[in-house]
Amino acid sequence: MTTADRIAANTEEVRQRMRAAAVRSGRSSDSVSLVAVTKYVDAEQTRMVVKAGCQDLGENRPQQLWDKSTALADEPKIRWHQIGHLQRNKVARTVPLIQLLHSVDSLRLLAEVDRAAATVPRRLPVLLEVNVSGDAAKHGWEASEMNEVVTSALEFSNVEVSGLMTMASLGGNVETMRRNFSDLRELRDRLQREAGGAASLSELSMGMSNDYEIAIEEGATLVRVGSALFK
Repeated sequence: MTTADRIAANTEEVRQRMRAAAVRSGRSSDSVSLVAVTKYVDAEQTRMVVKAGCQDLGENRPQQLWDKSTALADEPKIRWHQIGHLQRNKVARTVPLIQLLHSVDSLRLLAEVDRAAATVPRRLPVLLEVNVSGDAAKHGWEASEMNEVVTSALEFSNVEVSGLMTMASLGGNVETMRRNFSDLRELRDRLQREAGGAASLSELSMGMSNDYEIAIEEGATLVRVGSALFK
């Protein structure tokens, strides 16, 4: 089996598992989008996953996103996602390349993104990162801060607050993962009610290769899967 065939087979297996998890949770089988995380592979294997049908690609490091977006400029259907921590000094070069920023973890970063989006010009969809697990090593706001954060975020005119993002606890068991994801969904639902339509918050970016099925069962609309596609 060639590398391209293996990636295509892995991608189809992940999609089947995604559809099954959505159905188990009483949702439409197409209610969840796959973001293929390409941070561990080169441009050649990234192109293979595009050929396997993945158009939404996620990178953790801005420099890798810059390089791959150049190398794959002949693949116009790609929608790039910045999913990892973004430093403010890398915002201006990153914002014009991406369709969604998953990892807004401070209002200072959001202000910089707003300024960069104004120069494109565009209204960039963003997700607010919440540290629901309380892990000290993770970025993101605490859940208790989110009412104030959403209120402040809505004051920016060049970004669209589209939802929330999180990662489950490092080394957590299935019950812990499920609780982390359900906590984010419940937080989102509450913020939606309290925003009164001012922010849709329709997207929940949660779940990676080891826990995306649990995340979907708990309401994920975007899953960030990498190693399961390239194993």
